[in-house]
This record gives sequence, structure tokens and C-alpha cells, in this order.
Amino acid sequence: MFGAFDISTSALSAQRVRLDTIASNIANVDSVIGPDGKPAPYRRIFPIFQAQRTADGGAGVSVKSIEQDQSPFQKRYEPGSPAADQSGWVSYPNVDLSTEYVNALETTRAYEANITAVETTKSMMNSTLHLLA
Repeated sequence: MFGAFDISTSALSAQRVRLDTIASNIANVDSVIGPDGKPAPYRRIFPIFQAQRTADGGAGVSVKSIEQDQSPFQKRYEPGSPAADQSGWVSYPNVDLSTEYVNALETTRAYEANITAVETTKSMMNSTLHLLA
């Protein structure tokens, strides 16, 4: 009976994780020093989704893992920076703000669509209960 809610809820949870990773990427767009104080640029992260089956045979989605983007870092010539290598180049994160903003917009739209699905399901169940009562 609640399968549609379970499907939408799993999607809402997955999209929240996706938005969390996007927020992390945006927050670390200029992080060139690692937690140990040594030069180590932040590496962009993203979730991998997978289909899931519920106990009652319904479908849904879950986050399989959160992966790191292995694309090359951006290089900038900054010889005075403490994060510069011996040649004066600083490796910056492989985060592209325009890509992250588009991903955030897409994630927001997917989240809104799932909220609409929950509201529609709730309205259908409510109408059914009024007909039966």
C-alpha cells in the first residue's frame, strides 16, 4: 500500500546525498591544502546511484557509493604560494563551478518532482478513503 511512498522517499534520500556532495564540491573549490597541512587539492566527489528492490517487490533507488572524480587538477602559476611545487605551479581542485551549479539545479528539480509524487500519492489515497467511507 505504501510502495509509492517508499519509492519517492528513497529518491528523496538519494537526491539529498547528491546535493550534499555538490555542496562539498562548491565549498572546497579553492582548497589546495590537505588536512595534514601539506599541498593536496580537494578532489571532486559524486554519488553513484543504483536501483533497489524493497521487500514487497517495489522499486526504488539508493546510493551505491560516493566516488572521486579522477580528472586532472587545474594548474595555476603562483610561485609565492605555500602550496606551489618547485616550479611554482599550484594544483587546484578539479571542480568546475558551472557544472556544479547545473547539477544542483537538476538535483533540486528531481527533489521537487519526488515531493510532487508524494503529494499526488497522498491525495489519491485520501480520495480513495473518502470514497470507501
